[in-house]
Amino acid sequence: MITRSINAAEAQSAVFDDEEVGILPGVVAMIRRELLLAQRSRGEAVMPLVFFVMVASLFPLAIGAEPELLARIAPGVAWVCGLLATLLSLPRLFTADYADGTLEQLLMSPFPLPALIAGKMAAHWLTTGLPLAIASPLLALQFGLGMQDLLLLLVTLLIATPLLSMIGAIAAALTLGARAGSVLIALLVLPLYIPPLIFGAGAVEAAMAGLDYSGHLSLLAAATLVGVVLTPFVAAAALRITLD
Repeated sequence: MITRSINAAEAQSAVFDDEEVGILPGVVAMIRRELLLAQRSRGEAVMPLVFFVMVASLFPLAIGAEPELLARIAPGVAWVCGLLATLLSLPRLFTADYADGTLEQLLMSPFPLPALIAGKMAAHWLTTGLPLAIASPLLALQFGLGMQDLLLLLVTLLIATPLLSMIGAIAAALTLGARAGSVLIALLVLPLYIPPLIFGAGAVEAAMAGLDYSGHLSLLAAATLVGVVLTPFVAAAALRITLD
């Protein structure tokens, strides 16, 4: 904890030493700070990716090597493993900053709190969702998916994983400081993760069946855009309520 506090204090200059104050500078400064902290604790940052790879790789071993069966379950397996890996990383969004007092400093910073939280969401996606999306086609090769289906799986995860980070940030803010917070986060976010799961996996399954999948992608993109606009303000309000 002492090391984490020192690293956070050093990285804090990325937020407070910026001369320009505003929404975009706040987002950029927070992304820079979070990426710096992630770089200094690489082991913790890569755990979701390791979990994703290990769990997804177990399915071919457990089910067998039947190509048709593996290809049929591949989209659902990739998406469920991605959701669980994202869920695993959510408690670290605010917990460490809450423990070392950084959150109180962020509340008093000249930057708008929604902008700082948006930066945290973006950094969480860059360190968690983006690596999961990039790794998904490589893992899907174990399931015998064709190249077009692999690329579509990558596209669906690239579109929807930011939404997973945004929803998770709201849940992490609401459960901050609560006993068994990780369990509460899971109870809050898993029902909200179901629509992205349905449309993301459904797009790949529709493509495999030769059906039109543009509707699935449109709904995923629309939900993510709505999340970009609304979730920073919702998470900021939840964080203020939790800290008061």
